Amino acid sequence: MAKAYDGETIKGVPVTEQLIDEAVARAEQGYDVEVLKRRGRPKLDPSAEGESAIIPVRMDEELLNALTAKAEQDGLTRSEAIREAIRLWAHVA
Repeated sequence: MAKAYDGETIKGVPVTEQLIDEAVARAEQGYDVEVLKRRGRPKLDPSAEGESAIIPVRMDEELLNALTAKAEQDGLTRSEAIREAIRLWAHVA
């Protein structure tokens, strides 16, 4: 029989027939979906219902550089810095 897959896992472990057989056996036993790790980014507010809105914004190079520098200076991501600036501007806690 030909190999089912020739490669590595995301962590660089070679995919062998034994590894595939073990994964199949675990899958056939079933998974507890409550224990499975959720994929994707966590919610901004864990108590909030629904998903956070994604708002694409265009910036010129000067503004983007200023945002990046200020965010790094304050120990924030650019997204956190943008949210903080909008909260201040919109007078939202």
